[in-house]
Amino acid sequence: MIPIGDDLPTRRVPWMNYLIIAVTVAVWIFVQGAGMDPRQLAATVCDLGMVPGELTHRAALGTAIPLGSGMVCVVDHDTINWFTPIISMFLHGSWGHIIGNMLFLAVFGNNIENAMGHGRYLVFYLLCGLVAATAHIVSSPASPVPTVGASGAISGVMGAFLLLYPTARIRMLFFIIVARIWAWVVLIYWFLLQLFQGLATLGPVRPDVSGGVAVWAHVGGFVTGLLLVKLFENQPRVARPVRWR
Repeated sequence: MIPIGDDLPTRRVPWMNYLIIAVTVAVWIFVQGAGMDPRQLAATVCDLGMVPGELTHRAALGTAIPLGSGMVCVVDHDTINWFTPIISMFLHGSWGHIIGNMLFLAVFGNNIENAMGHGRYLVFYLLCGLVAATAHIVSSPASPVPTVGASGAISGVMGAFLLLYPTARIRMLFFIIVARIWAWVVLIYWFLLQLFQGLATLGPVRPDVSGGVAVWAHVGGFVTGLLLVKLFENQPRVARPVRWR
């Protein structure tokens, strides 16, 4: 189930959303080598990714985490660690990771930028990403595993979309079939999926039901978007969905 568009008109060019996508793709290509060199990719994830245990100092210094064949990421206390909650928002781990994130951002971000304005949208996006990172740190304060990706910030954009445009229709691709589905159905289903996966990791055994995904970052970002969207929206700019019969 992949979102490929919506029925909302875009009244103004969402150039900030385009810029965020362009910067993120540029980082993937020019900083991370587009994933072509496994060592370069591992180095960027390790050195610039957010490691909760490094920020809380609850991961033992020198702890080594495998990142591939013959490669490990070692916990350190470098100064750059304090900037990784923002830096890691522009990093990704694979082509599938970045394509999926940028597709969701392209579908949901343009109308949220239209509803807020360029500057407000950028602040909102970054703030949602930071709160999402905090949610991940709180859920795994001693984790020595680096985390990368824009999904926490994008989750905030999705939460904002749910509150502003619940009755908009999202074009969803199911294999070769395109269906128009209410935004509230798509977004609530997605949120509940993240929430249930997150809750399943809170037991005493903590099974790896999340598949390595920082689901609590998704939950934190989504809730942040819901809570903050009314503070950032510019009411006259909010588009109205096309009515489908």
